[in-house]
Amino acid sequence: MALYTLADLHLATGVEKPMDIFGGRWQGHTDKIVTHWRALIAPEDTVVLGGDISWGISLAEARGDFALIDGLPGRKLILKGNHDLWWETAAKMHRFLGENSFSTIDFLHNNCFFYGGTALCGTRGWPFEEDFSDPHNEKIFRRELLRLEASLKLGAAAEPEEIICFLHYPPLYAGFRCGPMIELMQRYGVRRCIYGHLHSESLRYAVEGVHEGIEWRLVSGDHVDFTPIFLKK
Repeated sequence: MALYTLADLHLATGVEKPMDIFGGRWQGHTDKIVTHWRALIAPEDTVVLGGDISWGISLAEARGDFALIDGLPGRKLILKGNHDLWWETAAKMHRFLGENSFSTIDFLHNNCFFYGGTALCGTRGWPFEEDFSDPHNEKIFRRELLRLEASLKLGAAAEPEEIICFLHYPPLYAGFRCGPMIELMQRYGVRRCIYGHLHSESLRYAVEGVHEGIEWRLVSGDHVDFTPIFLKK
């Protein structure tokens, strides 16, 4: 049994959205995901998927991508990304899973899951390039903070061995620091933060390694050659 993670699958089995226009790393990326996944992941493993899962703009359009994910080994916990336009209320998404007999998938959203003694917490986050003086952006950002704290509270209440925080947007980036989100993680004792979202030229600005007492790890698909990243046994 092991815990893995991977973000930014950008699957498009049900829509016309070729990814190879973004460069050689993306050529045949769906086949890479399936091949690498099957080589590493066992049925008893857990994989946290850090957002931007499907280009479908509705659950119906994303059905083929969910079928692909459900057919791969392991339990999958999906976090929302900025391109996941299919995302609905938790009730609608769980009904969709049930109607399609997708039994290995769940959603990390206003909740917390556990892998043994490890709490798996997180939320989408909000992008560094937005103007936080804009009332709309401020409202969404504050909502994301509330969702993250709700998740962290649930995890901390179980007195876990470790809390791992999963975000889609990075709260720490070259030239940018999202203080409220980082300080919230520090308050709850988070020592590892896993994130995605960054691609292509923006990869060079990613922050990885230990900073401010937290180990940061970027796991966007093209950054890790579409290979699930091992986190712990």
